[in-house]
Amino acid sequence: MKKISVVAAVIQYQNEVLCVQRNVSKFDYISYKYEFPGGKIEKQETPEQAIIREIQEELCMDIMIDSHLITVDHDYPDFSIELKTFLCKTKTKSLKLIEHIDSQWLKIQDLSKLDWADADKPIIKELLKNDI
Repeated sequence: MKKISVVAAVIQYQNEVLCVQRNVSKFDYISYKYEFPGGKIEKQETPEQAIIREIQEELCMDIMIDSHLITVDHDYPDFSIELKTFLCKTKTKSLKLIEHIDSQWLKIQDLSKLDWADADKPIIKELLKNDI
């Protein structure tokens, strides 16, 4: 099974975090699911460089990395991912949806109200457990 190394950002603004909704995908089990934004790590790129680049490309947003939160290994039916997740901050809620179809800023305790991609669910558990 193909393994992909990806990064995700839990972007915090005051007491809310950014959630983005995926567009249609060739895999229906991730189509229209919510996720923490991010993407693939390119060759010769650190995870930290990748998350800064991906957020700028996908959301036209500048972020500051605070710390590594959790790494999730998840097997989907057609591929597996290693998802390195970082706690990040931003100075503004301003963003532009390039690849996603919706965005919401939610308090941590409200995250479970959305329909999340399976690989992102352990991130929510970690946020709730640590009361971040």
